[in-house]
Amino acid sequence: MMNGHPVHDSVVLFGLDPLWLSTAILLLTYVVLLSEKVHRTIVALLGAGLMIITGILTQDQAFEGIDFNTIALLTGMMIIVAVTRKTGVFEFVAIWSAKKVKADPLGVLIVLSVVTAVFSAFLDNLTTVLLVVPVALLIVDKLKVSPYPFLISQILASNVGGTATLIGDPPNILIGSATGLTFTQFLFTLGPVSLVILILLVIFFRVFYGKSLTTTPELRERVMGFKEIDSITNFRLLKQCLTILALVIAGFIIGEHYHIRPGTTAMFGATVLLLITSLGAEHNAQAREVHEAFTEVEWGALFFFMGLFIVVYGVEEAGLLSILGHKLLDATGGDPAVTAYATLWISALVSAAIDNIPFVATMIPLIESISGNLGPEAMGPIWWSLALGACLGGNGSLIGAAANVMVAGLGERAGHPISFAKYAMYGLPIMLVSIVIANGYLYLRFFF
Repeated sequence: MMNGHPVHDSVVLFGLDPLWLSTAILLLTYVVLLSEKVHRTIVALLGAGLMIITGILTQDQAFEGIDFNTIALLTGMMIIVAVTRKTGVFEFVAIWSAKKVKADPLGVLIVLSVVTAVFSAFLDNLTTVLLVVPVALLIVDKLKVSPYPFLISQILASNVGGTATLIGDPPNILIGSATGLTFTQFLFTLGPVSLVILILLVIFFRVFYGKSLTTTPELRERVMGFKEIDSITNFRLLKQCLTILALVIAGFIIGEHYHIRPGTTAMFGATVLLLITSLGAEHNAQAREVHEAFTEVEWGALFFFMGLFIVVYGVEEAGLLSILGHKLLDATGGDPAVTAYATLWISALVSAAIDNIPFVATMIPLIESISGNLGPEAMGPIWWSLALGACLGGNGSLIGAAANVMVAGLGERAGHPISFAKYAMYGLPIMLVSIVIANGYLYLRFFF
């Protein structure tokens, strides 16, 4: 019996033990993901297909394992950002910010890091770096300074900023969807510690990059000559996008009290935005507008999530995660504080080694399996530990988070590849310090 679903050896391929078979499929999926020899979407969908074809799950059970709230939330926000991107507002903010610090290279690095952290909290960190990094590289090129501090700072700031809210980083979206923790709860619980770490990050940038980032007055004057207002291509569309984005964020907060899930809010907001931007246009123009918006959706990422959900659901149904959950309880003696700290550090270290998204997708049902032993009150700090560990742990290596890989790709495309070792020199120590701070925060907030 697997969570109410009877399973017989005859159902599973060759009568194999579903526990061992599902575990083998999960491990194989992770190994191939880590090898980066096959695109991760293909790997996840292959793993999901094996879970069904081998008889571990039926197709109906597999669909039960997909968290469609997460899929809807990601899709809705991707559409809103895709439409908003066409207005040029992100380029406007980046150039405006650079000019506010008189194009001083260190000032530009710090202000763009803060902009990225804020955008990452209220859009998502992957989208944010995709929008800000190209502008940062343009400014760097004009100032004739090394791009590497800017690329590294963008990675670090995006993960710290993304930690602060429900929608900032995919691991938080997964945790919030699974637990029902709200946008407000994420903001007021994780926001303060994220702000502290961001301040320390700015201090780090000043200490380590303050003397190396210098340029000439003539080059600074060239950047000051940029006209940020020229970046805005459509003021009417900009007003519409910002209004809808504000209403969606308000909807995340208000919807908590009416049991409206964030996925519904995001998709409804995206649909309303498409509606108001298409009103009055001819049918062909409307079709083109919708097609362009959906073309910008990262369908590969969404199907990666769906395949991963199914793979994890297979091992959950087979009982593996329940076994691991009990072993975690045994190791921590069932003490809520020790369990929370262990979850924080395990999440951080593993997320530095592998992409934090598949790790969190696996950890959620594992943590759920121990909730009956610890009780509902003790579970809150453990969920926050998972969020902090996974999001901040993503800073530990170049492959720790999707945003890291995106920045590395943008840098390589621009002729500035970031090596794994070069990034680790900065990212790993900062990640460890961040987790120490997070550990202290958890102690003061929940266990003092």
